Amino acid sequence: MLLPGERIDQLFADDIQIIQSKEVFSFSIDAVLLANFPSFPKNGKIVDLCAGNGAVGLFASRKTKAQIIQIELQHRLADMGKRSIQLNQLAEQMTMFELGLKNATSVVKPDSVDLVLCNPPYFKELPTSQKNPNPHLAIARHEIHTTLTEVIDVSAKLLKTTGRLAMVHRPDRFLDILHAMESANIAPKRVRFVYPKVGKEANTLLIEGIKQGKKDGFRVLPPLFTYDEQNNYLPEMKAMLYGD
Repeated sequence: MLLPGERIDQLFADDIQIIQSKEVFSFSIDAVLLANFPSFPKNGKIVDLCAGNGAVGLFASRKTKAQIIQIELQHRLADMGKRSIQLNQLAEQMTMFELGLKNATSVVKPDSVDLVLCNPPYFKELPTSQKNPNPHLAIARHEIHTTLTEVIDVSAKLLKTTGRLAMVHRPDRFLDILHAMESANIAPKRVRFVYPKVGKEANTLLIEGIKQGKKDGFRVLPPLFTYDEQNNYLPEMKAMLYGD
């Protein structure tokens, strides 16, 4: 089950085990935040784009009976995700495809998805970008193989009318996200800013939009603070990681 350099980590709150490696991208709090942000359909179809080693979809599997389809470009990460699905005995609910985003409609019918989840690369691909020398990390963090606009356009193709897109991203891309959603006919509906501590600037944002939704009714949710002054997780974050 494990290849050299791999380990099994656990998200205690959802009783999920996940295969990870220091050599490639491991899941972060962002994946946990995203998996706890939207309301999940009881049944139907969920797509996890830019799935990495499968963390977001695996955590989501405990909140819904919907089919979860994961799409990840990098072979090493997709392979770890496939083995984590087996490890958690979720093969009847979840499938991981090793594919680029552009080819998502080859495995998922357009206009058929209830919820798209995405933890995409955050950083624009610029000639001046300082990239991680590890290619796995560089691809996961920088828009080398896809862009924010493409992620949102592909999501719009996959979603049925009134289907929802939920993303985790960086606050400095908030206006880019709103613009790309509007262009793809996804109406932003809910946003929540996540702060490392009280008194610090937000470092993460969670956003949800509805395909062909009405333009009114946009909500800014209460802030989420991650740590207290002693660097301990605050109760809401702690519950997402370890359960109540």
